[in-house]
Amino acid sequence: MNMSQPAGDRDAGLIQLIDPSGHRTPNDDFDPWVTDVDAEALRGLYTDMVAIRRIDQEGTALQRQGELALWPPLLGQEAAQIGSGRALEDDDFIFPSYRETGLAYCRDIDAEDTLRVWRGNAYSGWDPFGKNMATPQIIIGAQTLHAAGYAMGIKYDGGSQAAITYFGDGATSQGDVNEAMVFAASYQAPVVFFCQNNHWAISEPVELQSNTHIADRPIGFGIPSLRVDGNDVLACLAATRIALDRARTGNGPTFIEAVTYRMGPHTTADDPTRYRDANELDLWAAKDPIDRLEKHLAGLGLDVEELRAGAAEVADAVAEKLRKAIIGLQDPQPMEVFENVYSQPHTTLDRQREHYELYQQQFAAAGSATEGGAR
Repeated sequence: MNMSQPAGDRDAGLIQLIDPSGHRTPNDDFDPWVTDVDAEALRGLYTDMVAIRRIDQEGTALQRQGELALWPPLLGQEAAQIGSGRALEDDDFIFPSYRETGLAYCRDIDAEDTLRVWRGNAYSGWDPFGKNMATPQIIIGAQTLHAAGYAMGIKYDGGSQAAITYFGDGATSQGDVNEAMVFAASYQAPVVFFCQNNHWAISEPVELQSNTHIADRPIGFGIPSLRVDGNDVLACLAATRIALDRARTGNGPTFIEAVTYRMGPHTTADDPTRYRDANELDLWAAKDPIDRLEKHLAGLGLDVEELRAGAAEVADAVAEKLRKAIIGLQDPQPMEVFENVYSQPHTTLDRQREHYELYQQQFAAAGSATEGGAR
């Protein structure tokens, strides 16, 4: 396979349980892992994807309206996140990047808590240990080291849970990701590396990251890999269950490459029309994860109009609550920047707080003097 090979060929041969037309594809290896997923469970996955797409749309709209400083859209990646997220147990620990809104939704994290950090109102929106999900990692790939270390701790403690970390195709070229795989393989840590290959590392195509499949890379570290259709929610669910079972039964790490597509910009500060062919969007729109599952459910005999209405009702409620909460957030006070930095007293931070408070008092004194002169 060479770097000039067209995307359609590069993405052939994926593990797939529901194809873009909605037809169920039998798979002897994967089918046993989803025998419990009936029509009602699929309806739940559909509703989840509709809800997080709506959260994502609200995030973009709020940023355009000046309510958020920045927003990283997940449009097109709903199946990868919901399929994987719904495979997790409550005590599994998630280490996300900055785009995993769907995973936060699976952890019952309020949407406004996901967005408040993008407004600049908080360092993060939730207690990681209250939700078993770390706060979003901005440094590309750093979360993989955190996950590997956490998983090593699980093993040394004799725990039965697993860690899972999410990152994009571009992150696989970072040293942190490769170092994390070295540690995970060496110590057979119970960790799942979940790569959402959305084809673009900001403005660089995946062909520049690797001239072979991303899933081929971890094999060199001694980590088995699975390459799945990232727009197939059922395949993502099955793959993650397989990887988690390996982790929990002492068989070490697994790498999953979920091949999907970033339909929107890298962030709302990005203009993908400068580097991306519009024809790609048409190609991937035909593989839309929500439309695909809707077609499958229609084939099972579900009323499509009722299905859409039920999902829209859930999505509308989430969006309304989110918008009210974000617009109603109060701006933090200047001195709050020193809160929740360290869990224990810290003399350096105390000194910085004292100096900054004196700095702030200068403005208050200057304001008082101006008012006195005016009188």
